[in-house]
Amino acid sequence: MKPPTRPEFDLIARIRQRASHGRGDVVLGIGDDAAVLAVPAGRQLVVAMDTLNAGVHFPGDTAPGDIGWKSLAVNLSDLAAMGAEPAWCTLSLSLPSADPAWVDAFLEGFLDLARLHDVALVGGDTTRGPLSVCVAAHGWVEPGTALRRDGARPGDLVWVTGTLGDAAGALAQWRDGGGVDARLRARLDRPVPRIAVGRALPPVASACIDVSDGLLADLGHVCAASGVGAEILLDALPCPEVLRECFDAAARRRLQATGGDDYELCFTTRGTLRDAVAAIAADTGVDIACIGRIVAGREVEAFDAEGRPWRPDRPGHEHFTTQE
Repeated sequence: MKPPTRPEFDLIARIRQRASHGRGDVVLGIGDDAAVLAVPAGRQLVVAMDTLNAGVHFPGDTAPGDIGWKSLAVNLSDLAAMGAEPAWCTLSLSLPSADPAWVDAFLEGFLDLARLHDVALVGGDTTRGPLSVCVAAHGWVEPGTALRRDGARPGDLVWVTGTLGDAAGALAQWRDGGGVDARLRARLDRPVPRIAVGRALPPVASACIDVSDGLLADLGHVCAASGVGAEILLDALPCPEVLRECFDAAARRRLQATGGDDYELCFTTRGTLRDAVAAIAADTGVDIACIGRIVAGREVEAFDAEGRPWRPDRPGHEHFTTQE
């Protein structure tokens, strides 16, 4: 007679079977009390961790594969913002029930992105509870080259990769209860971490952050850490055509400046490095737009084309508030 099985162990075995990898620096992966990993000589370890909760970080109708992709993507985006090369990750899953089909679909998205960046899943945990996903991503940088938030100086230029407002536009449409444009929903469900840009930025950027809670809010973190202010030109924010099709100018402005969930990189450089940024854009195939400048002071201010200040109700998403 076979010994009785436990759903948790069955799920772990299922994940272990799917999460094969070819990285030689994984000395011991899934299956023991902890992983054993070999950090390359002459490198510093960079670690990021984010938790995604159903109904808070993704709509309840999000497909399992998209949840898997996004749970890893948001962590790889943090590594990109530090200029790190990703290597390993751990995964903690809280599930209402032991659902092998859901886990298989989740892993499709999660491991698709992991393979794109040669990231090995090396451990984690499963438990019963409300749907929640916690991922810790590990990577490394050359000593002293990690991008930080505290290096911006007055006179620096402010840049952003890709486009802004797509994900927030999808969420706005979903909350309104109407149809959600598939192009916007793809940006909400499957953000693209800007790893290649992040790896190229350390010789160029003076400060960097990824845009997760809204451009003005996240740039505000850079300014607070650096002891500076910023002036942003609203008309310079890169806007996808689909956002113009779906929203009026006032709504677009709010979504782009405060919406969040874009997972683009916002960084600063000295004003003499425009050509270097252009070269990174060309080499990586990622559009990079100059959207403003760093100034003396402490505030992040946004201006329209006529130079008039624009002030939103709030600069971005705030955790642990009752606001929606």
